[in-house]
Amino acid sequence: MPVGLLCLRAQNKKLYLATFAAVLGPLSFGFVLGYSSPVIPELGQTDDPHLRLGSRQASWFGSVVTLGAAAGGLLGGCLVDRAGRKLSLMLCSVPYVFGYLVIISAQNVWMLYVGRVLTGVASGITSLVVPVYIAEVSHPAVRGMLGSCVQLMVVTGILGAYVAGIALQWRWLAVLCSLPPCVMLLFMFFMPETPRFLLNQNKRAEAIAALRFLRGPDADHEWECRQIEAGVREEALNLSEFKNPSVYRPLLIGVALMFFQQVTGINAVMFYAETIFEDANFKDSRMASVAVGSIQVCFTAVAALTIDKTGRKVLLYVSGIIMALSTALFGLYFKMVLPNRNNSSDPDVWFTLCSASPGTESSTAWLAVVSLGLFVAGFALGWGPVPWLVISEIFPLKARGVSSGACVLTNWIMAFLVTKEFQDFIAFLTAYGTFWLFSAFCCLNVIFTAFYVPETRGQTLEQIEAYFRRS
Repeated sequence: MPVGLLCLRAQNKKLYLATFAAVLGPLSFGFVLGYSSPVIPELGQTDDPHLRLGSRQASWFGSVVTLGAAAGGLLGGCLVDRAGRKLSLMLCSVPYVFGYLVIISAQNVWMLYVGRVLTGVASGITSLVVPVYIAEVSHPAVRGMLGSCVQLMVVTGILGAYVAGIALQWRWLAVLCSLPPCVMLLFMFFMPETPRFLLNQNKRAEAIAALRFLRGPDADHEWECRQIEAGVREEALNLSEFKNPSVYRPLLIGVALMFFQQVTGINAVMFYAETIFEDANFKDSRMASVAVGSIQVCFTAVAALTIDKTGRKVLLYVSGIIMALSTALFGLYFKMVLPNRNNSSDPDVWFTLCSASPGTESSTAWLAVVSLGLFVAGFALGWGPVPWLVISEIFPLKARGVSSGACVLTNWIMAFLVTKEFQDFIAFLTAYGTFWLFSAFCCLNVIFTAFYVPETRGQTLEQIEAYFRRS
């Protein structure tokens, strides 16, 4: 049966249900990322000296979650191939909930750090397992759209944390953030394991049952099962396999995609969204952060709806160009507003915007708003969702856990370095120099996409694997 005919005969209702259950993980992940933005200003002004966050403590509070996520990526790489995709998702709800419990009961800054690390571990597992789960249960006609829903739910969680942070005190915000992983645990209990993992475990009857659940009664489950079996009848992965271009080429592409995604500076901007607006002298920094989060949700939704028609590479091109231009404009804004502070000796500087000439900010504020809005929109269109989708598609089944783990580890290590050193970049390069550096990396993103990223639109996972084997 041709792939197109299978897609036409498949019924997607239960596939969408399984995807919804899985993307509650990225929603939880988004709440973790967004939690720091409203909480850092609040804890910076708290009356309790044991919980007050100075500049250095705030940078650790925002960035330490990425270290936990890096560890979670390694753990997820082991879990996803041993425990399976479904069970791995269910297990990651435990560090989510326990981490928030530690934050809720925190009596000092170190307990806040521990809670952030635990929620980071859960986020790392989630960021690895969910794209793999969705890619393996989807058929080619909707795989791009459903895979993009991972990033859509992440940015929805970030926006949810921003909005809730306006009304909720930081402990109650942590209570709210602990709810999505609990719901995910309940929903995933009733969802099937992926057919590819089941066939890899020689559980053919269970794989057929999973396909019947995911495709409906009218699809040819036996035909699809045979197509998947042809790709999973391979020997177990060993180190010598990484000399094979069909294994190491997609791994290098995946690692590079994760590296380039983070050096755009997106996590530094989103972690410190409110602080950036406060230092830019905007009167209502929280509402400005909500506006940024709303832009990200809207344009990620646009990417999800168009990705199966435009293709992956087109969105990466458009996204990279928009981000390069917007970060260059943002750097120009800081150059216009700020005096030169290259010789600043203050190691705790956030931004030197407070030293802007009176009235300068108000006359150029539109440039900052437009630049940041364009940057967030550009990232959401391509370099936000597409790298996560591509790494869920390009790895051979036997190397999917290990390779995905390496990519997630790269992503979160880079996220930590960029986020943690953001203040130091500002102090050393100035604010405008830092954003011009981000702009240069965005240009490199476009060049890398043109020469190395394969187009995977409309292909089955087995066809993508065959492409790398042939080339």
